[in-house]
Amino acid sequence: MSDKVRNVLAVLLLIMLAVSAFTAGYFTNDFVELRFGGTLVRDQQEFDVFWEAWDRIDSVFLGELPTAKQMTYGAIQGAIALLDDPYTVFVEPVARQQEIQSLQGTFGGIGAFLSRPEENGEIILEPMPGNPAEAAGILSQDALLAVDGVEITAVMTVAEVAELIKGEIGTAVTLTVRHPDETESVDIEIVRDRILDPSVSFRLLAQDETVGYIRLSRFSGESSKEVAEAIAALLEQGAEKLVLDMRHNGGGLLDAAVDVTDHFLTNGPVLYQQSQDEGERVYEATDETLLPDMPLVVLVDGGTASAAEIVAGALQDRERAILIGDHATFGKGSVQLVFDLSDGSSVHVTSARWFTPDRHQIDQQGLQPDIVVEITQEAIDNGRDDVLERAIEELGK
Repeated sequence: MSDKVRNVLAVLLLIMLAVSAFTAGYFTNDFVELRFGGTLVRDQQEFDVFWEAWDRIDSVFLGELPTAKQMTYGAIQGAIALLDDPYTVFVEPVARQQEIQSLQGTFGGIGAFLSRPEENGEIILEPMPGNPAEAAGILSQDALLAVDGVEITAVMTVAEVAELIKGEIGTAVTLTVRHPDETESVDIEIVRDRILDPSVSFRLLAQDETVGYIRLSRFSGESSKEVAEAIAALLEQGAEKLVLDMRHNGGGLLDAAVDVTDHFLTNGPVLYQQSQDEGERVYEATDETLLPDMPLVVLVDGGTASAAEIVAGALQDRERAILIGDHATFGKGSVQLVFDLSDGSSVHVTSARWFTPDRHQIDQQGLQPDIVVEITQEAIDNGRDDVLERAIEELGK
């Protein structure tokens, strides 16, 4: 290998992360040390053994050698692996673009939830606010009788019915439905579109109209306001108990999680955050609480992660709510700073970890539900939500 190529690789290996961090406005001092004789430059001597080994590989290896970029990426990934942290990762350009697109949270469809509350019963629709099904005239608790003329039978699973509804964006599907308290069916044509899953949806439960149900799918800048509006609407409708569903909630903004928790807790800690620069920081609830004592159950699963675990952990530790789910939550209780690099790749670096009010570490451990409900394939096939049914039962005690 030529001295020129070797020098280029050495520079890339040493400054790839520092340059990106400097560009993002972080760790400027490290970047200065790299250029003017700090610790990072002195560490370059440690690469002598690396180049000694690579010279031997370069001279005798039978096969194709990696490119300079492949070596750079490999060196970064190898160094990160030594940190033994699953969330500090290097993401190559193509994967980073896919990651950015996935964060948009959209998919094609009509925008409605399907369920079968009773075994071998009818498929029930629940339109998602602001999406095609609602706009076309689908109502909450509509019974789905047919899709494009294909009759929905008792032996068809919810998943099979969902497949009938799916199609390309821009194409139309006709649903035959029966509105609540009606005897005649109607045909409703819906144009499939890109669907944005709302942060919050809510309703009174048909099984028990004293129970309000709030589904919180993620934590955005509007989530606290949306949850507050949902609580107000449910109280006006007569709700006396509440289910907060955070299953499949992968998290989001930390401040949003604290603000949502504040709706249910009065004063005291919500979480502790430990980081290298700040040490320990406590986030606390205020005395401006919307529901300090209404009976509350929180639904969780293996997809409940990050900010959602902050809320669930605080409500559990402070004995404000019972957690019900099929098993422990995901265990993503840490903060990552994301630095986009000059070639389209990125590095995600764990900079802080979260602990519940009782100082339980969320990261890589998760939260254990107070009540565990086994999810069966039979329940999935029939669209039966055994976890929600168990929550209703618990609130009825």
